[in-house]
Amino acid sequence: MSEGKWLRSRDLVRVIAPSGCLREFEAFNKGVEIWRSRGYQVELASGVDSRWGYLAGTDDTRLSQLAKALKDPECRAILCARGGYGSTRLLDLLGKGDGGDGGDGGDGGDGEDFLPTDYRLPITKKWLIGFSDITALLWSHNRLGIWGVHGPLLTTLASEPEWSVDRLFDWLEGRPLKPLQGNGWGGEKATGLLLPANLTVATHLIGTPYQPDLTNVILAFEDVTEAPYRIDRMLTQWRMAGAFSGVRGIALGRFSRCEPSPDVPSFTVEEVLRDRLSDLNIPIVSDLPFGHDGPNATLPVGIIAHLDADSGVLTCG
Repeated sequence: MSEGKWLRSRDLVRVIAPSGCLREFEAFNKGVEIWRSRGYQVELASGVDSRWGYLAGTDDTRLSQLAKALKDPECRAILCARGGYGSTRLLDLLGKGDGGDGGDGGDGGDGEDFLPTDYRLPITKKWLIGFSDITALLWSHNRLGIWGVHGPLLTTLASEPEWSVDRLFDWLEGRPLKPLQGNGWGGEKATGLLLPANLTVATHLIGTPYQPDLTNVILAFEDVTEAPYRIDRMLTQWRMAGAFSGVRGIALGRFSRCEPSPDVPSFTVEEVLRDRLSDLNIPIVSDLPFGHDGPNATLPVGIIAHLDADSGVLTCG
């Protein structure tokens, strides 16, 4: 087993399914093989292919997978099988642990007090990789004692272009990331802690005990299959809740399959984003290559990032 933060060939990584039930078995197997081809020992958690309605097994089954991976000292990274829905249900259970008060775990949190008593053992810090519904776990990185990576799931990894696959392993193995080019809305530059997220999942954390501190952060949003009026509704909630008040900048990725129905009067999603965000008077860059249905460039969670709204560049680290 390698020492320190960064992964090395032959490290043990564990696959869990904390959200929706696994359906894309061919894509999943290809994703596992990519990790194995890089020299990693990939272990599938028991019950990773379970089903309980739309979920990948009962809440207890999925929580057990997460908890066992967190407290396994040999496991260096946790790979999420797919998104869908379900990880917020685990937060609800985790917050009911004897020591889980729902408060901010702080930068030094090791996750132990956040686990229910039945799962509580010393946790060894490790990586957790995923996006979409996995946002709920990534935004709890301090509480869970993980290094979060907003990046390809096992069911999406094989469809990534080579540069995106390389970017994931570059970050996990300690190599610097290249800046991402988007469309700057003009104005200033911002520096802050990067918090990538699926907009829908993040919105449902606003006002709960699991909303992270949004002061001095750069938010990075993406979403899929949300009509423009729904995007409008979510961003309006952020505005009314005052959730943007301490945010330093916003990086926007792909909002795929968010086109309005052709027979219904509507704004485009691009028009909604401009309308709801441009008057915040903070640097904004759109059209960055991350999200669903296309290249999903790896974005580390909770590191210092720089956003240039003039040149349209997001730099991580």
